[in-house]
Amino acid sequence: MKSWLVWGVGVFAYVVAVLHRTTFGVSGLAATERFQISPSVLSGFVVLQLIVYAGMQIPAGVLLDRWGSRKVVALGAATMATAQLVLAITESLPLAYAARVFVGVGDALTFISVLRLVPVWFAARRIPVVSQLTGIFGQLGQVLSAVPFVLILTDIGWTAAYGSAAALGVLACVLVVAVVRDSPTGVREDFTPAGIRETVVQIGVVWRRPGTRLGFFTHMGTQFSVTTFALMWGVPYLESAQGLSAAAAGSMLTVSVGTAIAAGPILGILTGRFPNRRSLLVLTIIAACATMWTVVLALPGPAPLWLLILLIVVISVGGPGSMVGFDYARTFNPTPVLGTAQGIVNIGGFLATLLVVQTMGLLLDAFGGYGFDSFRVAWLAQYPVWILALVGVLVTRAKARRETGVYPRTLRQVFADRRSSPRGKLADSGTVHVEEERSDDDRGRT
Repeated sequence: MKSWLVWGVGVFAYVVAVLHRTTFGVSGLAATERFQISPSVLSGFVVLQLIVYAGMQIPAGVLLDRWGSRKVVALGAATMATAQLVLAITESLPLAYAARVFVGVGDALTFISVLRLVPVWFAARRIPVVSQLTGIFGQLGQVLSAVPFVLILTDIGWTAAYGSAAALGVLACVLVVAVVRDSPTGVREDFTPAGIRETVVQIGVVWRRPGTRLGFFTHMGTQFSVTTFALMWGVPYLESAQGLSAAAAGSMLTVSVGTAIAAGPILGILTGRFPNRRSLLVLTIIAACATMWTVVLALPGPAPLWLLILLIVVISVGGPGSMVGFDYARTFNPTPVLGTAQGIVNIGGFLATLLVVQTMGLLLDAFGGYGFDSFRVAWLAQYPVWILALVGVLVTRAKARRETGVYPRTLRQVFADRRSSPRGKLADSGTVHVEEERSDDDRGRT
C-alpha cells in the first residue's frame, strides 16, 4: 500500500508539472495582450521551453543519480512554482521568458525522477504497466490547464490563474518532501560524487550501451509526431488545411488524449508479457504512423473526418509507445546510472519534436502560410526522423542482442516448447533463457 502512496504523490507532482508546461499554450491570446507581443514572439516561448527541456535531460539524470527522486522532484516543483509566481506578477517580457526557462528546467527534473520510483517500489512484473500509468495520469495536467486554469484566467484574470498554478506547485513540493522516499527502507544507496570528468565519462559509458541507444531511437521514432501535432501544428492544420471548426479541432485533441489513456495499459501489459518482442511493437507503431500520414498527405484535398480521426488515433498510440524506450533504459543499465540513462532516452522524442516544429515553421513560411499545399509540404519534415529512428532501432537492436545473447523465439521454438511443457504453456513468457529470473539489472532484453 505504501508503494502506491509514494508513487501516487510522485504522479501528482508530475501532473502539476504538465499543468505548468501547458499553461502558456492555453493562455496565448491573454499573453499576447499582456506583453504586447506578436504571434511569432509568442511561439518563441514554446520553442525556448522545448530547447531547455531537452537540454536539461542529461543534467537532470545526473542529479537524479546523485540525489535520488525525492530531492529532485521537490526541487523541480519548487522551481516551477517560483517561475509561475513570477509570471503571475510580471509584465516584463524578458522576465516572462526567464520564467518559462525555469518552468522548462523544473519540468525536466520531474518525469524521469518519478519514473525512477517505479522499479524501486514495485515488483518486476508490474513495472511496465505502472510506468505506462505514470505517463497516462501525468497527462491529466493538460486537463487542469484546459479547464480550471482557463476558467480562472477568463473569470478572474492572469494573476489569479498563474498564482493558483504556483500554489499548486507549492503543495506538490510539500507532499513530495513529506511522503516520497527513494526506497522502501527509506535509505537510498549513496554513491561517491563524481567530478566533471568522471561525470562525462559516465555519460559516455551509458550512451555506448546498445540498450540505451535503442531506448533513445525508440523514444525518437514513436513520440515526436503526436507531440508536434498536439503542441504546435495540429490545430492550425485541422482548421486551415482541413477546414474544421475551432471546436471540432479541439475535440480532436480530446480523441488523442483518450487514445493514449486506452492504449497505455495495453502496451504496458504487452511489454511485460513479451519483453523480447518490444522492438517489434516499436517498429509497428513507427510504420503505422508513417503509413497513416502518407495516406492523408497523398489526398488531393481535405481528408474525410473519419480518416482524420483514424490518423489521430494511430499517431496518439506513439505517446505511450515511447515509454518502451524507458523500459529499455531500465533493463540495460544498472540502478546507479538509471537516471542518466532515462534522461538520454527522453532527449530522443523532444529533440525530434523541436527539429520538426522548427522545420515545419520554416517550410510554411517558404510555401505561403497556412494553406493546404503548404501544410502538405511541411508535414514531410517528419519522414527523415522516422527513417533515422527506424535505422537506429534496427542497428542498436542487433548490437543489444549480440551483447546479451538474448534473441526472441522463432515460431518453431514456441510450438516446440508448448508441446514439451507439462501444462502446454510457456513458462517464461517468450524469453529464450530458461534460468530463474534474477533482476532486470543482471541482463538486458530486446
